[in-house]
Amino acid sequence: MKHDNRKIALIGTGMVGMSYAYSLLNQNVCDELVLIDVNKKRAMGEAMDLNHGLAFSSSNMKIYAGSYDDCTDADIVVICAGVAQKPGETRLDLLKRNTEVFQSIIEPVTASGFNGIFLVATNPVDIMTKITCTLSGFNPRRVLGTGTTLDTARLRYLLGDYLKVDPRNVHAYVMGEHGDSEFVPWSQAMVATKSIREMVNESHGSICEQDMEQISEEVRTAAYKIIEAKNATYYGIGMALTRITKAVLGNENSVMTVSAMLRGEYGQNGIFVGVPCIINQNGIQRVLPLTLEEDELEKLNNSCQVLRECYRELGLE
Repeated sequence: MKHDNRKIALIGTGMVGMSYAYSLLNQNVCDELVLIDVNKKRAMGEAMDLNHGLAFSSSNMKIYAGSYDDCTDADIVVICAGVAQKPGETRLDLLKRNTEVFQSIIEPVTASGFNGIFLVATNPVDIMTKITCTLSGFNPRRVLGTGTTLDTARLRYLLGDYLKVDPRNVHAYVMGEHGDSEFVPWSQAMVATKSIREMVNESHGSICEQDMEQISEEVRTAAYKIIEAKNATYYGIGMALTRITKAVLGNENSVMTVSAMLRGEYGQNGIFVGVPCIINQNGIQRVLPLTLEEDELEKLNNSCQVLRECYRELGLE
């Protein structure tokens, strides 16, 4: 990977894509950002709008609207494009239409000679990451989705608020499908190096397991509540994408719950799902298996089965 010019190609200039772009600009994450969209006029307008803020930024980014040919020398191609679900449309029909959209994206990206890392945000993200890997033919370690990165951030925020601890000192994860079958492995949840279960036992009732489960439910249903209130979620996922991007471009070896292909870990094979991984300039350096309890392994297996059923319906198995 080049370090003299950090270049990102962003495909899809909707609210998620542009929240990501705005976050990149404010955090000075890259040197070059190309916006690609089937609506070229919109991409041009978004590029203009971002460029007009450069004078107020510490960033010296080159931002412009471009085409798939501009992916050739990109370090990361980030996919935020996709179609919305129509009234009465099944999830499978939506998946099929999004698969067609991804075919129209990935083929020209790979044809450009792109040899970097694919980062996928389009929902359902675990399925779309698998589709990206299949269509591109890339090594699965160079294809990752946002997975449960945002869910994990939501969990840490809520736990920090409940326990009166800075969320950055809360070490807990959401694992599994980015969806209804995701779960929190409480056996692995810590504040600093102290187990949250141990804190529950020592709290004399001021911290209780029922509250922990309520927090888990709030994390799982957060997107529904935000969508009900404002029709879409985009700021949080935009910042999650930025955090993953920084880990890649900075070769950080940071641990994040991205959507990654399991190859034997947790007894699973060929499935893309949200699990803790070490992220660096090569993408997923490796999956970092946690020592899950039996009931937690069952929850992960259930989540993987939900995803496998979607694979089968789409003919990806």
